[in-house]
Amino acid sequence: MSTSQIKLNLPDVGPDAEADAYFAGRRRRIWRARAMPALGIAGLLLAWWAVVAGFDIKPFIAPSPGLVLQTLFDKRDVLLQNLLPTTIEAVGGFLLGNLLAIVLATVFVHNKTLQEIFYPVAVMINSIPVVAKAPILVLIMGNGIEPKITIAAIVCFFPTLVNMVRGLEAVNPQSLELMQVLSASKREIFFKLRLFNSLPYLFSALRIAASMSVIGAVVGEWIGATEGVGAMIIQATYAFDSALLYAAIVMCAAMSGTFFLVIAALERWLIKWQPQNAH
Repeated sequence: MSTSQIKLNLPDVGPDAEADAYFAGRRRRIWRARAMPALGIAGLLLAWWAVVAGFDIKPFIAPSPGLVLQTLFDKRDVLLQNLLPTTIEAVGGFLLGNLLAIVLATVFVHNKTLQEIFYPVAVMINSIPVVAKAPILVLIMGNGIEPKITIAAIVCFFPTLVNMVRGLEAVNPQSLELMQVLSASKREIFFKLRLFNSLPYLFSALRIAASMSVIGAVVGEWIGATEGVGAMIIQATYAFDSALLYAAIVMCAAMSGTFFLVIAALERWLIKWQPQNAH
């Protein structure tokens, strides 16, 4: 039998088949990325309900998920009213802390002497617990919104500083040498090479800072505040209103998760050269 008479039943691998396979794989990845977190949350709620029901835990110690959900609905006006100042403090601290970290990292990369002097100082300040720094800032700045924003900024500052310095320094030596051979200025090297190289490092820190900023704002409200999620948590604790306490915590966690998702979406929009599995 000649070769021309042999017919192979091969699957269609034309452009349309390749495109269908690509989009089918993409749909599966998107579905998995959405379904797995939902499954994890559902499992956590189920375990929570099972523990409360199985051990007959009193509501003033640990309320059931249903009771917390009902409290979120019944007291939504009070919860949203206290959510607003915490959101302002968290967002303000996030922007301030990360902006200062990016500026200082840029200075460190271009001046090693300043990096050797002040980088250990930043490490030392970061090693002080937040609950120890908060009262000092309240004494200095008063009991307004300023110390809460500052605490949130301090919490966000160090992770971004470390990652930004590393990203700005971790450039490809061949690319840096090529830029220097082409007589590129420090400004051109920074904006066309170092900055783009640092973006994945920066967004890794921003995802952490997005959640940490909420923690910083809440801790600041614990020290002294009449409104905000942190103040509501303290009031609910002393009043033994565990349902309101858990509702405030759930709302705080939802806000942190929302900030995280916003930063992740911004990263996918800006950094398009990363592999798909990096997101």
